[in-house]
Parts: sequence; C-alpha cells; structure tokens
Amino acid sequence: MIPIQLTLEGIYSYQERQKIDFENLTEAGLFGIFGAVGSGKSSILEAISFALYGETERLNARDRRTYNMMNLKSNRSYIEFDFINSENKKYRATREFKRNSKNFEDVKTPLVTFYEWKNNNWIPLDHSNAEQIVGLSYANFKRTIIIPQGQFKEFLELGAAERTNMMKEIFGLQRFDLQNNVSIINAKNRSELDQLEGQLKGFEEVNEEQILLKKENLKLEQQKFDDILKSFRETENTYSRLKSLKEDFEVLKEKKAHFQKLSEQKENVDLLEIKTELYDRISRIFMPLFSEKNKLAKEIEEQIRLRELQQTIVKATELQFEKLKRELAAIQPQYEALHQSKIQENDLSLIVQMIKVSDEIKILKERTENGFQKVKEVEIIQKQIQEKMEELSKKSELLKPGKIDPGLLVSVGNWFLEHKKLKENLNIQIKKADAKKYEIVAISGELELLKINPETFKVDFRIQIQELENQKKILSDKRNQLEVQQKLSHFASELHDGEACPLCGALEHPNMVEYHDVTSELHGIQQQMDQLDQQKEYIQKQISEAEKILDRKKIFEEQLKYEADQTKQIQLQIENHLKKFTWKEFNVNNEADFEEQRQRSFTIEKHLEELNEQISAEQKNLDKERNNLDSYNKALEKFRLDEAKKEEQIKTNKANLKILEWKNYAEKSVQEVEETFHKLSQSNRETEQNYQQLIKEEKEISPKLAEQKTIVNQLEKRISELEQEIAGNTLLIETALSEQQFDQHKVLEILAEKIDVEEAKNLIQEFKIKFQTLKNSITELEQKLKDFAFDQEEFSAVESRFATLEAEVKTANDTVVKIKSEIERLEKEFNKKENLLKLLSQLQKRAENLKIMTNLFKGAGFVQYVSSIYLRQLCDHANVRFHRMTRNQLSLQLNDNNDFEIIDYLNEGRSRSVKTLSGGQAFQVSLSLALALAESVQNNAKAEKNFFFIDEGFGTQDLESVNIVFETLVNLQKENRIVGIISHVEELKEKIPVSLNIIKDEEKGSQIEIV
Repeated sequence: MIPIQLTLEGIYSYQERQKIDFENLTEAGLFGIFGAVGSGKSSILEAISFALYGETERLNARDRRTYNMMNLKSNRSYIEFDFINSENKKYRATREFKRNSKNFEDVKTPLVTFYEWKNNNWIPLDHSNAEQIVGLSYANFKRTIIIPQGQFKEFLELGAAERTNMMKEIFGLQRFDLQNNVSIINAKNRSELDQLEGQLKGFEEVNEEQILLKKENLKLEQQKFDDILKSFRETENTYSRLKSLKEDFEVLKEKKAHFQKLSEQKENVDLLEIKTELYDRISRIFMPLFSEKNKLAKEIEEQIRLRELQQTIVKATELQFEKLKRELAAIQPQYEALHQSKIQENDLSLIVQMIKVSDEIKILKERTENGFQKVKEVEIIQKQIQEKMEELSKKSELLKPGKIDPGLLVSVGNWFLEHKKLKENLNIQIKKADAKKYEIVAISGELELLKINPETFKVDFRIQIQELENQKKILSDKRNQLEVQQKLSHFASELHDGEACPLCGALEHPNMVEYHDVTSELHGIQQQMDQLDQQKEYIQKQISEAEKILDRKKIFEEQLKYEADQTKQIQLQIENHLKKFTWKEFNVNNEADFEEQRQRSFTIEKHLEELNEQISAEQKNLDKERNNLDSYNKALEKFRLDEAKKEEQIKTNKANLKILEWKNYAEKSVQEVEETFHKLSQSNRETEQNYQQLIKEEKEISPKLAEQKTIVNQLEKRISELEQEIAGNTLLIETALSEQQFDQHKVLEILAEKIDVEEAKNLIQEFKIKFQTLKNSITELEQKLKDFAFDQEEFSAVESRFATLEAEVKTANDTVVKIKSEIERLEKEFNKKENLLKLLSQLQKRAENLKIMTNLFKGAGFVQYVSSIYLRQLCDHANVRFHRMTRNQLSLQLNDNNDFEIIDYLNEGRSRSVKTLSGGQAFQVSLSLALALAESVQNNAKAEKNFFFIDEGFGTQDLESVNIVFETLVNLQKENRIVGIISHVEELKEKIPVSLNIIKDEEKGSQIEIV
C-alpha cells in the first residue's frame, strides 16, 4: 500500500481541516513526522487505520471511540485517505461522524464509503472491506505497514504459541494443518469401506454353481426352440408360395388397368413426335444461318464505330507531334552549350568551398588567440584555489578542539528533554487535579441551590409524591360523583309525561329530583388535579436533576482520585530521573548552560561541516579547472591542425579550376557566389531536363502515331471482309429455303415455337418404353399364371397356421434369450463381486496408512514445524540488518522451544534471553525483525513498491547507533521501499531531507507544515 493523500478534520487534536500530500514525501523514499509530545503525530496513523478498518490502537468500541476521537471543540469529524494498493489501483476511504446537537456526549455512528478511481472519476464501491482491497487484516496491517506506538516490540515479546498463530495467519500456514484433511479422508475411506461391505452382502447368492445350473436349463430350452423352429420353417415355405401367387394375381390386375390409361395417351404422344422431328430438322438447317447473319450485322456496326473513333485519335496525335518538333528545335542550341556551362558550375562550387574555408581559417586564428589567453587565466585561478584550500584547512584544525562528543550531547539532551517533559506532565497533572476540584465545588454549589439532603432526598421526594397521589385520588372520586349528578340532572330535564324513561321505562314521572348546576365545581376540581400533576412532574424533574448532579460529582471525585495518583507517580518518576544525572561536565540545575555549550558545539560542528564542504567544493573547482586546462590545450592543438588542413584544401580547389579564376572571386562574399552558383545550376538542370523530356516524348509519340494509323487501316479492311461474309450468308439462306421448299416466313414461324428437342425426345422415348414394357409384363404374367388358380380359403388356413407357429417360436426364443440374459447378468455380477473384493483389500490397506498419517499430523505438530522454518528464515533476514546495527557483536536465533535468543559474540558466542538486551539493542532487533516481517508479507502481496511506517522513538539510541539505524533506513530506498518515521530525536530530524512538523496551537489545534 502506498499513501497518496490524507485529510483530517475534528479528529483528536486536529480541530481545523488539515491535508497531507504524501506524494512529495514518498518520492524522497524516507521521510519523517516530528513534533512535541502531544502535538498529534501518532494521530495521523490512528486516522489512517480508522479510515481503512474502523479500528484504532488506543481506543476500542467499548471506550466510546467516536466521542473520544472527536475534537472537543468540533461537532463533526472527517477522515479522507487516498492510497494505491498492491495491484496498483487507486482507492479512497472516507469516514464521517457528527455530534448530536441535543446531547454533547452522543456521537453518531460513522458513515463509511470506499471509492475506486476509474475513468478519471471516483466510483463508490458496494462494500467497505479494507482487507479485500489492501490484502491484509487489521492485525497484520499494524504489524507490517503501520506499527503503532508501543507495539514495536510486540512480535519480539510474543510467546511461542501466540507467535506460531500469528505466523499461521500472516503466511497462510493453515494450508499445512493437514489434521482435518486426514480426518476427512479417513472418514471418507471408512464410509467407502462400510458401503463396500454393504454392497458385498448383495452378492452373497452369486456363485459359480448357480451359473452352471442356469446353463443346463438353457440347453433344454434351446432344443425345444429348435423343434418348434423346424415346423415353422416348413409352414413358412407354404405360406410364402401362396402369398406370392396371391400377389401375382393382384399385380396382373393393376397392370392391366395402368395399360388402359397409357393407351389413351398414345395419340397425343405420336403428334408430339411429328412436331419435334420437324422443329429439329428446320432448326439444325436454318438456326446457324440466321444466327451467323445477326452476328455479322452486329460486328459491322461495331467496327464502323471503332473506325470513326480511331480516326479522331489519329488527328489529335498528329497535331501533338508537330508541336513537339517545334519545341525541340527551339531548345537544341541551349543543350549543345550545356557542357561548357556545367564546367563553369563545377568551378563555382569549388570557389564557394574556398571562400567558406577562408572564413573558417580566420575564425580558427581568432579562437587560437583567445585560447592562449584562457590558458593563462586558468593557471592563475588554479593558484588562487590552492591558496584558499590551505587557508580553510588551517581554520578547520583550529575549530576541532572546541567540539564536544555528539553522543554525550545526545544523552544529556535526552535527559533534560525527559526532565522537562516530566515537569510539564506534573504541571498538567496538577492543573487537571485542580480542575476536578473546581468541578466538584461547582457541583456542590448546584446541590445547595436544590436545597436537598443528598442522603435522603429520594425518600423525601417519594413521600411528597405519595401525598400528591392521595390528594389526586380524593379529587378524582369527588369529580366522579359530580359527573353522575350532572348526568342525572340532564336526564330529568329531558323527561315528559307520556314518554318512556330511558332508565326505568315508566311513562309517568310524579316526583322528579332537582339538582343544581355542578359545571363550575367540575372545572375547579380539574384545575386542582392539573396543579397536582404539575407538582408531581416538577418533583420528578428535581429527582432526575439531583441524580445527574450526584452522578457527575461521583465521576469527578473518582477522576480526582485518579489524577492525584498520577501526580504522585510523576513526582516519583522525577525523583528517579534526577538520580540518573551523572555528568560532572554539566549542572543538573542549569539547563541553559548545557544548551549554550551544545549550541556552541553544534555551531562548531556546523562550521566544520561548512569548512569541509567548502574545501570539497574548492577541490572540485580545482579538478574542474585542471580539466578545463587540458581541454583548452587539446583544443588549441586541434585548431592548428584544422587550419593547416583548410589551407591545403584551398590549394587543391584552386588547382582544379578549369574556366574561372580565383582572383576574380577572392574578395566576394559567400552569399554572392552561392547565389550565382545556384542560378547557373538551376538553369543547367532545367535545360537538360527539358531536352531529355522532349526527346522522350518524341520517341514515345512517333510509334504511337504509326500504330494508330495501322489500326484505322485494319478496321477498314475488316469492314470490307464482313460485308462480303454477310452477302455469302444471305445466298446460303436462299439456297436452303429452296431445297426445303419453305419460305422464310414459315421457317421463322416454326423456329418461334422453341421446342426443347432433347426433353421432348426423352419424354417420347420414356413413354414408348413404359408402354411396351407394361405390355410385355402383362403378357409374361398371363403366360406364368395360365396353369394356376388362387384359393382364398386355403390361403387363410395356411396364414392362420403360420401366425400360430410364429407366436410359439417367439415365446420359445424369448425364454432362451431370458435365460441367456440371466446367465450374462450372473457372470457380470460375479465379476463385479471379484472387483469389489479387490477394492475392499485396497481400502483396508489405505485405512492402515491413514492411521499412521493421523498420528503424524495430530495436534498441529506439522504446522508448528513449518512455522519454525518461517521463523528461522525471518531470523536470517533480520540478522542481515541486526549485524550491521550491532557491528557484528550480536545475532538473533531461535531455540528448541521456538523462543528468540541473542548470541553474544563478545562473550564466546554464548546465547542469552532477549530480555537481557538494553533499550537501544531491543529497539535495533525489533526494527530488524519488523522490516524482515514486512518484507516477507509484502513480497507475498507481489507489490512493486512497499510502504513501512514506524511510530517509535529513537531516544534509546546513541549518536553512532542513530547513524547506523538511519543508514539502514536509507538503504531501504534501494530495495524500492518507502519508510516513514515518527520521532522527536532532533539529530534524526536534521538527517531526513523531507519531513512534516506538527505544531499544536491552543486556538486552532494541531497544524501541519512541510519542512
């Protein structure tokens, strides 16, 4: 995963909207995030984790996460995170949550949306599963990409079982947990064995004796079938003979009927034959003659058209030929003088070259003179640079004694920084405690305003409520009585003599009761009851208010106790920290003096670095000037050689001039001579091209004209020949008409019928054959059947006998087939039984092997073995960097229990627990392991670039170790890795080229600036 951009608003200490452009940071390969304690550095990583997974390291769902994450001065929190995943796709994750306007402590559930960048637009996704996009779970994400504060040593300190589970999850080692697979295969094998044994029970009656018995029965039934079949064959012959005789008589009858129909069609067929023969004879004689006549007439017409067209072309070609001759005669004198003109053109070309070379010689002489001056200047500059370098070296030697050991400065500076931080924490803690005390006093004042006894207020209020309830009940009973009285008064006013009473049904009403109006009394009672309800509601509000105030007081009292405990712990930390100050060179109570000495040392170191940089720069200038001097000397030598070559070229060109003289052009400019040369060259080229073009056109048009005249003569000759041929054709037609004794009109009439002679002849021939064949067939059948007679009763009796025997044969055959099928089935079942017995033996053997495999993979032992291999590979990768950080003094290894151990090469290579490492060494080995783990996981993701973020201080490292760690992180850039660091170590900040500085403003909240 590569971050692109992060937007924060209303999160932790970030009150106003802040935006981080990671693209500028990631281009550097290594960047940092720096700031004071509590400025909001770690909140950046928390925001990224929460945007992707909805999880944070500091808070979980039970901690009222959204309320505690939201800035107390904000009513809205918003996170927007753009990133590129391992598939090089661009995504955006957003989370937004708001505060309830009516309840400050009620913060709504975050709204989360994921987007993908497609076609230059953010397209919303239908899910918010970051694991699916990033390819890592939250637990693996915070181990391999973003390592939160305090979790840096987590992997190193995990127990063997927990570490194995983590390796199993990260590297998918569950694929090596074959216990379940073996159990499944074993269960499947057991099931197959049970099924096989069940199948074999169905084959208990299948045996060789049963098959032999069936075969003996088959022989008896086969003999019975053969006897019935013999009788059937004899009857079948008689039946076939009678059936054939019956069919012959029926066929004779049908053929006679068909012959009658053909006889009726014969007259029409004979007439068609006569017409076809006449059409065939006439068409064979006259059709070619008439076709030839039409063909000749069309060809004569076409040839005449072509002759007229060709005569027009000949006239145009003759005019073009005459024009060409006139143009050729006009250009002939220019072409004859072309040879001399080309010699003059060549001389001009040589003269142009000579003028250019002369100008170049002048320039070379000027450059040579300038070069001599430049060589003298460079020699003077070299001497000045050497004197300046000696002066800078002397200054450097004078400054070195005043420099203090950087490691000492880092250690003392870290002590003062920690001491200052502890004091600030103590002041903050005291202020917190005072704030809690103030809150408790304010709450006590609120209780006094309520004028209640905190111990008995609930009982007192409950008694008051009960009294109000009793009063309300009395009023309610009185109201009910008055309402009845009011209703009776209404009934009495509505009664009249002779009308039935609605209550008793009487028609007479002698003694009606009179009541006074009670409406005003009812209204008064209702007002009293409403006042009682208001008093009760007021008392309940007082109870609720008192309970809230007491709850708040209890919370603040608990918080005051907690803050007091924290204050004591910080005071104890300050006392212990003071004991760690062991440097006699500095005063524990005079941090200003230390800062002055450190700044003085930093200034000296900075001056030394500046001097070294100046010396290095001057050395580079000196080398550059030396190179320049060599270049100038080589250039001067080259100028001299070029000048000599160009002088020789002028002499050669002067000797090659044939018509023109050099002295006439020596003072002219190149442009002037080149213009004359180009004009002459263009004129010569145009003359030669025009002459050659006219000659070419003359050679092409002359034979073309002759060819066209020849074509005209040939066309006239062909027209004459065609006229003779058409006269001969007319004579032949007249002769043929005379011989056939037909006039031309009659012939054309016959030919107009367009009879298909071949089809008509085939039709006639087919009819004749069919007619004669049918006639002959009838004669043959009558001859064949003259001695026979067909008896229908005899045929019916034989047919019945045949059907009976046919059924008996079928029955006997079915019995034989059935027995054969049964034998075949038994033999197949017997073979199947043998195969099942073989398979049973194989499964039993496999069950024995599976029992061995079950014992082998029992208890995930194989997974632990594979996990140890992966851990050893991680150790090997981590040791590459760990050796470099510890100057080959320490190494990491796994013991037999898969626990990490340290090999100490300064103590004969003996091993010891990782818990014996110092804070700085533990940081180094944790960093090496974290980098190796991240590298392995992200290699599995096959990402082109990898991102790694560390939220961990580097304060445990001395200056030299910081440099080694920094060098390790810088080298990650060569491995296509991007590393981000959160730290407060100033020395590290100075070494990182690009970083973010987090400043906490009391009014605006955390502010981000790029350094």
